[in-house]
Amino acid sequence: MSKEKQAQLRKSVTPYAKSNTKTSIIQILNTIIPFILLWFLAYQSLSISIWLTIALSIIAAGFVVRTFIIFHDCTHMSFFKNKKANRIVGTITGIITHFAFEKWKWSHSIHHATSSNLDKRGIGDVWVMTVDEYVEASTWKRIVYRLYRNPIVMFGLGPLYLFLISNRFNRKGAKRKERFNTYLINLFIAAIYALLIWAIGWQAFLIIQVPILFIAGAAGIWLFYVQHQFEDSYFENEEEWDYVKAAVDGSSYYKLPKIIEWLTGSIGYHHVHHLSPRVPNYNLEKAHESTPPLQKATTITLATSLKSIHFRLYDEASKTFVSFKEIKDQVKAQKNDLQLSTRRASIEDK
Repeated sequence: MSKEKQAQLRKSVTPYAKSNTKTSIIQILNTIIPFILLWFLAYQSLSISIWLTIALSIIAAGFVVRTFIIFHDCTHMSFFKNKKANRIVGTITGIITHFAFEKWKWSHSIHHATSSNLDKRGIGDVWVMTVDEYVEASTWKRIVYRLYRNPIVMFGLGPLYLFLISNRFNRKGAKRKERFNTYLINLFIAAIYALLIWAIGWQAFLIIQVPILFIAGAAGIWLFYVQHQFEDSYFENEEEWDYVKAAVDGSSYYKLPKIIEWLTGSIGYHHVHHLSPRVPNYNLEKAHESTPPLQKATTITLATSLKSIHFRLYDEASKTFVSFKEIKDQVKAQKNDLQLSTRRASIEDK
């Protein structure tokens, strides 16, 4: 795609990069109120059946994901026209979702500026190693990477790590405003937890809140993971990297059932979001439907997205994701070469 066509593509979505205060307020109301109501109903249903409580908690988790999309838009300053309103709502939704607003705003902006850039990985991204990097890595680094990419670790332990550790502490070098925002959100979470435990008891609290956080966290990680980890996803070194290509070819269109699309705030139109982060979630579908070039983005569904679990390494030669099994022979050959070199060096020393 020529630079002229890229500029035209970015210009074509500009009309949708405008928030609508009324729509934003309605979205807050139809997201936060149902979440609070579901939490209350989950508690009331404990006297009927614990399984009904868990079922309601799972539904409530869907509204936490939707709340996160509001939080996410606020970090892009796209949910309201007023920056202060974005920060206030972003902080409030950060309390509900357990994400530090200013901290995530910083890391996520870097993710957008460097997505699919092989030379600028590491901040706000899912850890991706290339085949060559993996083959040349130490045994210990390979083990750590394999554990990180293991679905049980990523989607099972990942939510716990995010909510209890990563989101609760400031990064090194964080500015005063960012540190204060993290402390403020932590304080409110602790106060709300203490109040709820005092009111309903710790057992009831855990039965309701743990499934909510776990399901919402796992779903969030999955959405973030799958929309950049598809077979022919775009990755390039700094010299060849292009922002528009990274957005359109490095992000997928995750075609989801309407109810799930609603709960996930249309984040499935991830290619549109990366092309223009200022487009609020409720305008993403409109931008996609009215812009033919965007409709050519890689489309994945719930069924086809499951394949991405096996995509562990990026092969720069074929420009595709591959599994550990596919490069097993390469790793074995590298080990043999290393052993041979060690033997030769030992013989020469003698």
